[in-house]
Amino acid sequence: MRPLWNGTITFGLVVIPVRLYAATERKSVSFRLLHKECSSPIRYMKWCPTCEKELAQDEIVRAYEYRKGEHVIITDEDLEAIPGPSAHVIEILDFVTLREVDPIYYEKSFFLEPQKGAEKAYSLLLRSMEDQGKVALSKVAIRAKETLAIVRTYKGKFLLLETMYWADEVRSGEELDIPDRVDVGERELAMATTLIETLSSDFDPARYRSAQRDAVAELIEKKIQGKEIVKQPEVKGEVIDLMEALRRSVEKAKMRSGEGPGEAPAKPKRRRRASGETTDSAAPPPPS
Repeated sequence: MRPLWNGTITFGLVVIPVRLYAATERKSVSFRLLHKECSSPIRYMKWCPTCEKELAQDEIVRAYEYRKGEHVIITDEDLEAIPGPSAHVIEILDFVTLREVDPIYYEKSFFLEPQKGAEKAYSLLLRSMEDQGKVALSKVAIRAKETLAIVRTYKGKFLLLETMYWADEVRSGEELDIPDRVDVGERELAMATTLIETLSSDFDPARYRSAQRDAVAELIEKKIQGKEIVKQPEVKGEVIDLMEALRRSVEKAKMRSGEGPGEAPAKPKRRRRASGETTDSAAPPPPS
């Protein structure tokens, strides 16, 4: 891997030189666009519709549209005059517990590797954060864009940088028409709970694959081999009610986990005592 940049982690008077590497990559299949007539790859031109000509890079300027059709020009000098974070510096602001940070704020992950001579300081920060269960809330500039970030430990070996969205970039969802509370039946709740318990397992990301990506790769290979492509028939869904859907889902989940089929056990009925309190029917009677 090639580092994106060399920089430092700073907190207090401590400076840790590090290298930054992308920790993730998308593996979706990409396509080229060709001219249908001659199969040549097409290219995109930077075209001015007023002058009716293709533009060179030095003829293009950056602008902000503040009103429909009206712009102000923003130069490199204008941006350089704006106070911003120090380049290639991960500035630790606070230490917080990881469970306090909602995953909706996470954007992209990067590995942090210590530069030569910084191994001890790197390990010290990693170990101390692990021992205290803390992560480092930070600010960093990547590709000249300031962003919020978290430095956290990963697999007990790495420091990982997670870039984050700012608070005003995360939508509240308050404009959505979501009811505060919907009453559900006891049997429906018991069935749904059983379904969740049956499908529960330890997280192992290697178990999951993109069926779509595999199918596209198979399609491409068949095209290369000149084989005929057969379209799979469309499967029409059956409309069923909620309880029947839950019952079938539970049976399917149990078959998958090796258990026998069967309906989820109903919750014990509740009976009323003379005092007006309720108790499970399966529970022993209160002492007299």
